[in-house]
Amino acid sequence: MKWIYNLGIYTYKQLVALAGLRNAKARKLTQGQKSIFGYLAAHARPQGGYLWIHASSLGEFEQGRPLIEAIKKAQPETSILLTFFSPSGYEVRKDYPGADLVCYLPFDLPGNVRRFLDITRPTKAIFIKYEFWANYLNELNRRRIPLYIISAIFRPGQIFFRPYGAYFRRILRNFTHLYIQNESSRRLLADIGITNVSVVGDTRFDRVIEIRQAAKDLPLVERFAQEGKTLIAGSSWPKDEEFIIEYFNSRKDIKLILAPHEIHESHLQQIEKQLQRPFIRYTRASAHEIAACDCLIIDCFGLLSSIYRYGTLAYVGGGFGAGIHNIAEAAVYNLPVIFGPNHARFKEALDLIACEGGFAIDNGADFATVANQLLDNPDRLAAASQNAGDYITSHAGATRLILEDLFGIEPSQQ
Repeated sequence: MKWIYNLGIYTYKQLVALAGLRNAKARKLTQGQKSIFGYLAAHARPQGGYLWIHASSLGEFEQGRPLIEAIKKAQPETSILLTFFSPSGYEVRKDYPGADLVCYLPFDLPGNVRRFLDITRPTKAIFIKYEFWANYLNELNRRRIPLYIISAIFRPGQIFFRPYGAYFRRILRNFTHLYIQNESSRRLLADIGITNVSVVGDTRFDRVIEIRQAAKDLPLVERFAQEGKTLIAGSSWPKDEEFIIEYFNSRKDIKLILAPHEIHESHLQQIEKQLQRPFIRYTRASAHEIAACDCLIIDCFGLLSSIYRYGTLAYVGGGFGAGIHNIAEAAVYNLPVIFGPNHARFKEALDLIACEGGFAIDNGADFATVANQLLDNPDRLAAASQNAGDYITSHAGATRLILEDLFGIEPSQQ
């Protein structure tokens, strides 16, 4: 099985290079992979000794960020190596000041793995949520380097729990300890004989609370949303925007803040063509102009997590595609959250549905029904708002538990 796995990784590497001829993201990954060892040779200290933290992409980094920053605060002498696999993580956080080294993770081929570990000589390795690279995990175990995973979540359909998943079940045995999100994950792991597990929850809740506490004041957005009810559509895709804009056009008593996932000019123009009420782009707005508009289009990055604080109700996009975006960023502000059907892999979505702080829809008609029920019923809106906020605050604390258990750092030391 090992040679089949290695062949698969090698083939994937070649396919990424081929895709890079047309795809910008694949091209960035290929270019980034070529620069890894040169970067480490120039910047890694000869003795190594790094705490290695790996995040697949930007979402996993944000999930692990509270832990990284708490470690640095309590133990500033700790040297941290941060790796990403996806360009969407590396390109945004390559200059992250909380880490001493930041680079791509080399493809999981035996030669790469040995070379990477020989240079960095990690004292511990922490993987965030996902990423089960067989050669890395096996080699870390062979070198007796403690290996952990945090905020992990497991589901019955994963390969570890299938009849043909023996090779991947063995990979899991390399972890020194697994810090997981929920009890159902613990039971799944116990069924395959893995019991070095602690159920501590998800560090993402700690992160969104930090974001809320550090939210930017946005006077233009505050001015826009100060009167009446404001629907915020965050990280929206064209499929989301079709029915959101249709609803907004027909409902004259609400305002809309639309923060699309993609903000290239052609997409912004497509949005504007659908709008039948006054609108303005954020980067072109003044206090006078914004007061005369009903729709504010956020045409820049980095503001959405602060914008949610000004809303009445949130819709978070992605649920008609690969999966919903970060709904906790909205819920932390006591906002009821609506999202699309592709949410089953997201525990926070299922939990918010269960506590009636979140609402799943299958189409535009569902969206209109749910939005109307909330916006037209103040008591129901207030209850859903409270449920959403309470869910986030009641699930905070995973970072503290991991710090205490793994590093012996007490809360008072942070």
